[in-house]
Amino acid sequence: MDKKKVLIVDDQNGIRVLLMEVFSNEGYNTFQASNGKLALEIVRKESPDLVLLDMKIPGMDGLDILKHIKQIDVSIKVIMMTAYGELDMIKEATDLGALMHFTKPFDIDDLRHAVNKQLRSDPPRLAIGS
Repeated sequence: MDKKKVLIVDDQNGIRVLLMEVFSNEGYNTFQASNGKLALEIVRKESPDLVLLDMKIPGMDGLDILKHIKQIDVSIKVIMMTAYGELDMIKEATDLGALMHFTKPFDIDDLRHAVNKQLRSDPPRLAIGS
């Protein structure tokens, strides 16, 4: 079975390093991007199963990145990470297809659990009518 792919998008290096380590240890193929342009290149090239996406990224913000990810592949799961009470943005992110959000500083176990739940609960996709 192919390893599930997790893309971590955050402009803070420390958070990327931490999350890369956590999700590599969970057995996922992990990728990281510090900005939207790089994130979308990885999405196109690697088709991650899930993206952990920071709401506030210099240049292209999380909502823009989310829109682009969903245009590339609507089935990619996205969990938002936010540093503030950006409730209006969180609502918009949910409307755009984000599954949930975590407010920083988040509990790493809560985040790990949420990602595992999203990536391990899916029944295998069967190709119907092929």
